[in-house]
Amino acid sequence: MAKQPQRDALRMLADDHRTVEALFEKYDNARSASVQAKIVRQICEELTIHAMVEEQVFYPAVRDAVEDDMMDEAQVEHDSAKALILSLMTAEPGEEFYEAKVSVLKEQVEHHVYEEERQRGSMFAQVRKTDIDLDALGQEMAALKQQLQEQAKSGSLPQPEKVALRA
Repeated sequence: MAKQPQRDALRMLADDHRTVEALFEKYDNARSASVQAKIVRQICEELTIHAMVEEQVFYPAVRDAVEDDMMDEAQVEHDSAKALILSLMTAEPGEEFYEAKVSVLKEQVEHHVYEEERQRGSMFAQVRKTDIDLDALGQEMAALKQQLQEQAKSGSLPQPEKVALRA
């Protein structure tokens, strides 16, 4: 496997965001139910891995540098997305509420990305103002992401677990 170029933590997360945005666009343009189902599985896998990397490595590393309300909201947004992911992983196109679940997941991801990357005072902007070693953090995140991707390939990626919205 070719080694990916070194990316700092924020670049890595932004790249993940672009990947998922592109997958949602592919879904919107897909014509067959089987292609849609395959794309939704990819979206769910990408988001599950992304959330695990953020929650296990990124969020703990930046928690003290980011406003508490923003960190708490990010976790609740993750959990809301995980509920939809868990539902979509066992659903098929054409089932009741399938399209609505995909649409709401897309909207949630767009909102989450906006708050992390683009809004004034975003999480990324707050982190950039610190002395956190984003290159070292990116290496740690990349190692976990690679491990999770390998688990996904072997069919052993853990299901997403909710943290803030436990039932």
